[in-house]
Amino acid sequence: MAANSNPTVRRRRLGAELRRLRKASGLKSTEVAERLMVSQPKISHLENGNRAISPRDVRDLCALYEVTDQQVIDTLMQMAKESGQQGWWHAYGDIPQSVYIALETDAASLHTYEPMVIPGLLQTPAYAHAVIEETIPQLTVEQAATRLKVRLRRQHRIYDPAYPLRLWVVLDESVLHRVVGSPDIMREQLEHLNALNTEPHITVQILPFTVGAHPGLSGRFSVLKFTDTPDAVVYLERFTSDLYLEKHSDVRHYSVMYDHLQAQALDPAATLDFIADVTKAYIDAASRP
Repeated sequence: MAANSNPTVRRRRLGAELRRLRKASGLKSTEVAERLMVSQPKISHLENGNRAISPRDVRDLCALYEVTDQQVIDTLMQMAKESGQQGWWHAYGDIPQSVYIALETDAASLHTYEPMVIPGLLQTPAYAHAVIEETIPQLTVEQAATRLKVRLRRQHRIYDPAYPLRLWVVLDESVLHRVVGSPDIMREQLEHLNALNTEPHITVQILPFTVGAHPGLSGRFSVLKFTDTPDAVVYLERFTSDLYLEKHSDVRHYSVMYDHLQAQALDPAATLDFIADVTKAYIDAASRP
């Protein structure tokens, strides 16, 4: 996937599901095109998410593939209806990581490993502002303000009462000790982090220095999973470009890595105590003249 392009995520996932159903039916794309009296490239474009697909197309394909489960058909048709809708982030113009934001918005669960900073979904406004300002100094005031608004808007996903994102986070201990902004900002951020860690749908674990070498030394990564497809996506964030891995072997590799990180990290209860101890150090630092 091209970095920071913005294909409709639902359209791509719908296409992948239709491809799976076609293969399960034993039909080749050329045979499908012939029976529906359309071009073979159209079928390929639909399956790759490069072309809009109508609910009628979905209905005809499901009939051809002999899909009898009405719930499956209804779900796919609903995905087709939604595939043409623009996400909330389009209101902010051309923003980086729009593909990831679309995935995050649709995800049912997110497993993320972060060795450098608190993840954006868990950042306080002051911490987020400091991260944006200090890591991308070439931004204008307006650009930085837009990125902050987008980051804070993304956080609605974890507060959605009807469909809260199930979030697992493993943080390297260095994240707690790296002073972003000021000791007072860090104190507020760590208190916020511990408060979120008591929510039933959020789990935060600290990977202490004492673990030594571990699978996360290669850098940050996230694994996103969805309710309406068994396929997952691995997201690798880079400074100028991002990578999205969807091959089952790649997803499996990073999922196993994450399992090892969780096993080596402190459990959630011990993590609460660990973060509270570090927070006390920031409280002392902020109170010094």
